[in-house]
Amino acid sequence: MQSINTIGVYTLCSREILRFMKVWNQTVVAPMITTLLFLAIMTLAMGGGSRHVDGMDFTRFIAPGLIMMAVVQNAFANTSSSLMLAKIQGVIIDILMPPLTGAEITFCLVVGGVVRGLMVGVVVSVAVYCFVPFSLEHPLVGLAYVVLASVMLALLGVLTAVWAQSFDQLSAVTNYIITPLSFLSGTFYSIKQLPEFWYHVCHFNPFFYMIDGFRYAMIGYSDGNVNRGMAVLAATNVALWVATLRLFKSGYRLKS
Repeated sequence: MQSINTIGVYTLCSREILRFMKVWNQTVVAPMITTLLFLAIMTLAMGGGSRHVDGMDFTRFIAPGLIMMAVVQNAFANTSSSLMLAKIQGVIIDILMPPLTGAEITFCLVVGGVVRGLMVGVVVSVAVYCFVPFSLEHPLVGLAYVVLASVMLALLGVLTAVWAQSFDQLSAVTNYIITPLSFLSGTFYSIKQLPEFWYHVCHFNPFFYMIDGFRYAMIGYSDGNVNRGMAVLAATNVALWVATLRLFKSGYRLKS
């Protein structure tokens, strides 16, 4: 059994974390401001404090979804931008040449994405709490969902960056896949309000499970089964992990 290159893994993990911490005002503070703007605009556009969802204040209902969206979008952005910049600038050799396996490289990239996602989640949660006070009903469930969701989007970011050959292609994935799935996940509404067909379609969207599970952890409300949601996210992560390792092993769009 091949031993783990602990020094290499530690070094690459540190690099990935320091990379986004150098511009913390853009990578951590900016998402907080964006989330607060979303909260303000959606609250005003949807009737402010006069609207309720299943007897719950609308702002309290959407707050968990906005926090989770900030977390996963930044986890995706961290891994995809890191690998994409390395490819475009021609310095990806610095990652591929050291004695690191594909699994170790993927792990380090994902760690960077997850750490950024968690940091953004904490900062955004504190900011949202100042306007929409909440009590974390199930903290361990919330932590599990945040980690699972961050890992999923971090892995998706790695896959996207390996496939993409330009920032236009990278943006296409964000604009046509990540953003639509995020907004169609029940962030701003309960899926129980949808027609029966679309209600069932939502259950095939992994973003629904991460939003719904985190909402349950924060305010105790969910539209789906929380345990099933964890299982779906875990299975999705395993599939993305295997796909990423196969790409690194084959050198697809990395060694040419």
